[in-house]
Parts: sequence; C-alpha cells; structure tokens
Amino acid sequence: MLLLCLSAIPLYHPYRRMLGLQYHLPMDDATIIQAAPTLDPVPATVATGINTQPGSLDDGWLIPAQLTLTDTTTIQLYKDGQALQVAYDAIKHARHRICLEVYIFRSDPTGRAFAELLIKKARSGVAVYVIYDSLGSLYSDSAMFEKMTKAGVRLASFHPIKPWECRFSWRPANRDHRKLLVIDNDRAGLGGLNIGAEYAGSWIVPTKLAEVPWRDTAIGLRGPSVSTLLDCFARTWRYVQHGGRTSDLALFHNVHDGDFGALGSVPSRRSLLKPLWSILRNAKSSILMTMSYFAPPDDLIDSLCRAARRGVRVRLMLPGLCDVPLLLTAARSFYETLLNAGVEVYERQHAVLHAKTVCIDGQTTIIGSTNLDYRSIEYNCELSVIIRSPVFGQQIHTLFDHDVLYAKRISLSEWRRRPILDRLIQWAVMRARYLL
Repeated sequence: MLLLCLSAIPLYHPYRRMLGLQYHLPMDDATIIQAAPTLDPVPATVATGINTQPGSLDDGWLIPAQLTLTDTTTIQLYKDGQALQVAYDAIKHARHRICLEVYIFRSDPTGRAFAELLIKKARSGVAVYVIYDSLGSLYSDSAMFEKMTKAGVRLASFHPIKPWECRFSWRPANRDHRKLLVIDNDRAGLGGLNIGAEYAGSWIVPTKLAEVPWRDTAIGLRGPSVSTLLDCFARTWRYVQHGGRTSDLALFHNVHDGDFGALGSVPSRRSLLKPLWSILRNAKSSILMTMSYFAPPDDLIDSLCRAARRGVRVRLMLPGLCDVPLLLTAARSFYETLLNAGVEVYERQHAVLHAKTVCIDGQTTIIGSTNLDYRSIEYNCELSVIIRSPVFGQQIHTLFDHDVLYAKRISLSEWRRRPILDRLIQWAVMRARYLL
C-alpha cells in the first residue's frame, strides 16, 4: 500500500520535492538536481557528454583501442548509441546465426529498423533467434513481432504477462533483463542497452533527438570467449521453449579467476550477491561503481562503507536524472551513510544514467545488465561479464572520470542541510525498496 501511494505522488507537482524528485542543494552554482517522471528537457546550450549521433563531438570521449585477452578474445568498449550501431552492423554482416536477447524491443523507428534487418537476414537463410521480455516489451506493437515470425525469425517471449499465453507456469515477477547479441560463433556484444530510440539516439535512424539523452555502456567481443555467452543464450532459449526452473538459466564462469568470466544470475539473492561480495571484500585500493538503479541490501552498503574505512577509495556515479524516480529517491536514502564512511558520491547530470559497471583496483571490471536493486538481485535474470585486465580497468577509469565532468559531487555538509521532509520520504522509500 505504501508503494502504491508513493507511486501516485509524483503525478502532482507540489509533491515532487517530497519524493526527492527536485532538490535545491546549496551547491556552488545552486544547481537544481531533478528527476521527474516526465523528464524536463536539457537546454540546447548545455553539454550533456552523450554521443547522440554519428560524428557528434558533444561527448568529448574517444573510443579506446581494443584489448586482447590471453585466449586471443578481443574486447572493445563502447558508450551510448554507438553500441547499438555496432550491433546493427554486426547483424548486417552475420553469415550463419544471430542470437538476440533483450529486455525491451521497442516498435519505434529504431526497433522497426532492427526488426526489418532481422527479417531480411532470416529470409536470406541466416538462422535468427530472438528472445524479448514480455513485460519490458509490453507496449510494443504485436504486429511487428508477427511480421518477424512470418519471415522466419524464431521469436520467443520470456514469461508472458497474460496467463493464457503461457506454455508453462505463469511467473510474472521474474523477468529476463539480459541484453545479449551473439553473431555466428565468434562475435558478441552486451551491456545495458535495450533496442529503442532513447538508447540509440540518431545512430540507427536519423530522428529528432530526445530532449533528455541516455547514457549507457556496452562492450563488443570477438574470439573464443564468445562461446560462453552463446551457452548463456542457449540456456535461455531451451528454457523458453521447453520450460523448467529459472535456476537452469544460471551461468557462473571464472568468477574468481581467469581474465574472462561471466555472471549469468537468476532470481535469488545468493545467486548474484555471493560472488559480488567476494570481489568487493578483496578490494585493496579502489572501487569505481557506475549504477543506474542503486537500492541494494544493507549488507552491500556495509561492504562499501567498510572498504572506504579501511582506506579503499570508493567512488559511486549515480543518476541525477532517472526514469524511475522512486529508485532515485531510494539511492539518495543511503547518501549520508556512505558519505560518513568516506565514500565519494556523484550524480550524473543532463542525461538519464543507465550504465552498470563496477571496477575493482583498476584490475577487475564487471559490466553488463545488472543493477544493484532488489529487482535485479532477487527477481530478474541478469548477465554481466568479468574482465580482469589493467588495460580495460584503465579504460573504465577514464570513462568514469569523463562522467565526473558532467556530474555533481555530493558533500556531506550540504546533504545534511536537506529538508526534514525529504529525509522522511527517503527513509520510507528505503524501507520499501524491496518492492520497487
């Protein structure tokens, strides 16, 4: 009941600040940190640090050189819509097989461009497999999916929302939040991007740019390690075709050693948090975390605080704009605890932060679809990879520092001066965060 009441409040302007949706913090330039359900447009004169279209110089970030792992797999880091452009190009050049797994497959111009390309590849004889989440794609045009099926695309909806559409048991709470593309046997991509205009900008279809751009991160892979990701997709495909237990979708590969690992987590707190806690406990010098939805269990907050108190430099990049305002409020409910322990907290401005990366000691990086909220941890199927490479770690540090240029650092003295009503609302949302 509390959750339902809080969800309704942002619809009414006078209550927006009560939920932490608009703060007037006493920062140097009196910036308004905002995150409303209908996101206010970013002024055209403001640099957003987002690469919104081919040739865009707004972001000022240069694509780093690819790196090579010991098994000869190459890794390439991408940000924002260019990741989808690379995925689109990879699909275009597929020769034998395309495996696509995504939470949201929109039927906007970007989604339709991908659908038409997949149709073309299926008609040319390429085996095309697509898994989309029924809830994530709830408002997509069913006619688009029907057209894909008729053209020969092997299409599957994960856990249909409508009970009468289920072939097996009805599990509406458990969702497939993974984002994965595997081409043939040796090329793959994953990260935080779904298929839709807000993620692509004008990289796929020239269009009017969104008033509030989205900031995301992804990687491309070529080589032997792709087989692990293909195995991950195959498990999900078998599940949607033949049923079974969600635990059948779990895949944990080289979690504690090796320069490439995979965290294919399933609905279960132990599934994700046990390996993550192990990685955080071993941090010696630094923890970098960029996280779009941050409402974790108390144990994880304690791990970050303990690391900061023992001398590890812990830096968090969290949203200043969010498409889920209650999760923004939930994240802010932890700020005082984190700041008291010496954790550095930044809020990314002028864009919706949707990236999910963690880097430990500049050596071990986790990147993928996994957020640190209860939905990702206890209800969703998620996929992230672990890359143990100081070269890649440095690239993630450079990307984090680039986001800092477009972020506001939150200070403890400023945060303590926020209104009492804000504190009460944050406390209430924090207590109910397991429902979000």
